[in-house]
Amino acid sequence: MSKTARFTPAASGITYLAEGGTETEIMYRHGHRLREFAMFELLDDPQAVTDLRDMYRRYLDVAATHGMGAAMAGFDYRASPDWGEKLGYSAAGLAEMQHKCIDFLREVAAPYRDQIPHIAICGCVGPRGDAYGTGGNITAQDAADYHATQIATLKDCGVDLVWAATFNNIPEAVGVSRAAAAAGVPLNMSFTLNSAHRLSSGPSLREAIETTDAEAGEARPESYGINCSHPVEFEPALGPGDWTGRIRSFRPNAAEMDKVSLCKLGHIEEGDPAELGRQMGDLARRYPAADIWGGCCGSWDSHLDEIARNVMAVRGPAAAPA
Repeated sequence: MSKTARFTPAASGITYLAEGGTETEIMYRHGHRLREFAMFELLDDPQAVTDLRDMYRRYLDVAATHGMGAAMAGFDYRASPDWGEKLGYSAAGLAEMQHKCIDFLREVAAPYRDQIPHIAICGCVGPRGDAYGTGGNITAQDAADYHATQIATLKDCGVDLVWAATFNNIPEAVGVSRAAAAAGVPLNMSFTLNSAHRLSSGPSLREAIETTDAEAGEARPESYGINCSHPVEFEPALGPGDWTGRIRSFRPNAAEMDKVSLCKLGHIEEGDPAELGRQMGDLARRYPAADIWGGCCGSWDSHLDEIARNVMAVRGPAAAPA
């Protein structure tokens, strides 16, 4: 995979499969503990690496079976300065772990290059604070300055796309957009919605997308997405309008239970994989601009197989491997 590659445009004809809930799978299926929900530390644990390779092979097998591309992100959700400091990492040590994350994705993807139409290697950026909170008093400038550190390392890693996951407020979304644009890497800005079908900081999904685009201007994200929300939370937020054409990614939670309750269960909650797949297939018909499909908390290969089957029944496979 070339380190100078970039993410393909939505009009490429490739439909991508992303992972499911990596953290919930590694914690509750394989029994690995995550400090501060940080995945990247597991790359220093040989048994965890073995389990992660198996997980990612199962995910990539699903993508290959259904003729989908792969948009692979991984373990760097918490690899930003505040979280790294809390975990005891120096700036150099945190950057080293980011490189390990991306190197792992390339290594596990290598055997699939002739089986999958396109493999995009993505870096994952999480919010500075609590993903289920409101973002506090963060400003767009604060966010741009803060996230620039992690995004600069991801650029050095040669990622194809930055996936900004579980963002919950507009100022931080604007700041991340500016940081990614300044670094020259494409950004998919993914919001998470609550049971009121809104960002926890208050705006509707439409307000969040339209305002982020307006305030970021030329630095606006390449596209948007929704993750860490079940369709019962986010479908009512969708509607008519050109703004929905900016949504490129859907990565739902497996279960209908609200996110805070899910975090307190101490075990995985799978929901109904077949029903989730049907819901994603319906969204694929209604929102043709969306070409990145995956899962979030509680989902992995069984959910991804149902999602892929239903989405590709609408979209059809890519023409040929590249």
